[in-house]
Amino acid sequence: MSDAKGVDAVERALSILDVFSKDLPELTLTELSTRTGLYKSTILRLAVSLEKFGYLLRGENGKFRLGPAVWRLGAQYRQSFDLAAILRPELETLSEVTQETASFYIREGDMRVCLFRCEPARAIRHTITEGARMTLDRGASGKILLAFEGMDGDLAIIAQGYALSLGEREAEVAALSVPIRRPDGSLIGALSISGLITRFSETNRAQLLDALRESQSRLEAQMIS
Repeated sequence: MSDAKGVDAVERALSILDVFSKDLPELTLTELSTRTGLYKSTILRLAVSLEKFGYLLRGENGKFRLGPAVWRLGAQYRQSFDLAAILRPELETLSEVTQETASFYIREGDMRVCLFRCEPARAIRHTITEGARMTLDRGASGKILLAFEGMDGDLAIIAQGYALSLGEREAEVAALSVPIRRPDGSLIGALSISGLITRFSETNRAQLLDALRESQSRLEAQMIS
């Protein structure tokens, strides 16, 4: 019963946000009630939570308008498509050149998320699921995200410009990772290649790192915002 009520409340809140448009940037309480079919008291109750999280604002004139949280989500949504168009072809190239799994990670709080990945055709490979969440404290991409985001990064990793992990998260898996940054130096995410640890010998690592850095250069040349 409580689950049904929770879903119903969410749907009502979303229906309020959904009535705003380019032609209707501001609406009165009466207009919201008319367009959503909700009681004014219900709208006012839901508006408290929507305002608290920045999805709705109420001006001095009493009219409601969308808040900054909606813009932030929209920007992230658009950026994900922009990134996909740039990253997926490069991940395919990197995976083909190295014959290892190529992936791109972003940071979400104290976790890292595999946003995009491309796996090689070879039978024995490191498999990653897009959307997978992992901790930041283990793995090459986690080291990069920690080092290049904030003021207290690992100076050794920053100086060398890459991170290496050998069996840290999975005993049989190794990975190399480099940062992908905007022209202003801010971090976008971590570009990585991963595979069986036996294929990441010191000699092979040099070649893998060269390929990774070539991809890094191509990608950063396209990151204009």
